[in-house]
Amino acid sequence: MQKIIGVRFKKAGKIYFFDPGRYEDIKSGDFVIVETPRGLESGEVVIGVREIPTAKNTNEKTLPRPRTIYRKATRFDLTRIAENRKQENDAYDICKEKIKEHGLPMNLINVSSTFDMSRMIFYFTAEGRVDFRELVRDLAYLFHTRIELRQVGVRDEAKQLGGVGCCGRPLCCTTFLGDFVPVSIRMAKEQNLSLNPTKISGICGRLMCCLKFENDYYCEQGPSVSYKEPKIGERVVIDEGEGKVVSVNNQNRTATILLDNAKTVTAAFENIFE
Repeated sequence: MQKIIGVRFKKAGKIYFFDPGRYEDIKSGDFVIVETPRGLESGEVVIGVREIPTAKNTNEKTLPRPRTIYRKATRFDLTRIAENRKQENDAYDICKEKIKEHGLPMNLINVSSTFDMSRMIFYFTAEGRVDFRELVRDLAYLFHTRIELRQVGVRDEAKQLGGVGCCGRPLCCTTFLGDFVPVSIRMAKEQNLSLNPTKISGICGRLMCCLKFENDYYCEQGPSVSYKEPKIGERVVIDEGEGKVVSVNNQNRTATILLDNAKTVTAAFENIFE
């Protein structure tokens, strides 16, 4: 068995797995210092110590062995993390001024840095390619560290800035969705939603992420289900008589049927027959 912990470097970011090493008392909510391809970084433990089986033979496919954490964050480390966040805020303001000074057609979104401040990453959006070489030189001269500028899409912009969706709740991508998954218009059709783009799009202008992770509740539950989901306009038979399906509620697994005698009734899927 192999011990691992799950670490996030950003709120609602992707979870990365590490070997706790000798720090087996680490629990969810603790902060750790880990070594990544970008350098030393600080992250929050979101999955406590767990054991996973290792490969029994060389032919068995298994995930590569995770890196061991550098150390558990000390009180000095937590102070330094807070100082890094302050420097990121200052760098954001300075970069905004430099962008305006160079007249670049780009919109700065966020700034992040590694724990050891060996690298600073500036995230921005733009309609096309931007020549930011002069901007990088200015930032490198001011901060004396490696500078990276990364152009992100509208979904990443919404994830980093945050906001409130049309449901009145904070955006899913900023609260619990660790990564983006493809969303199709077919999912909206299966959920009987209006295909009006303004009603099924999020504040980023793309199809709402909830169409994906809620889609399973609207679809049939597999071969174990003995009944078939009726379609709107289909003629069916129920105990009260024969009629036409006028609406379907996939969450409650019920359908509204207009009988031939002009009476409207609601029936469960399992009580509807073709």
